[in-house]
Amino acid sequence: MPLYDLTWRKASRSGENGGNCVELAGLPCAVAVRDSKNPNGPVLLLTRKALRTAIHSATDKH
Repeated sequence: MPLYDLTWRKASRSGENGGNCVELAGLPCAVAVRDSKNPNGPVLLLTRKALRTAIHSATDKH
């Protein structure tokens, strides 16, 4: 499946400031992640577990 055919949605943790937004698209065994300001740019493919780990690491407030 080409990445441009995916259904992209804004990540729930993206800010409402209209600037730094991450978009996600579900795949059968991964999640595609891209910068909403550059929809034709690079796409990061992560397993769901890797995405959860990244989110928890970024939001972990020690």
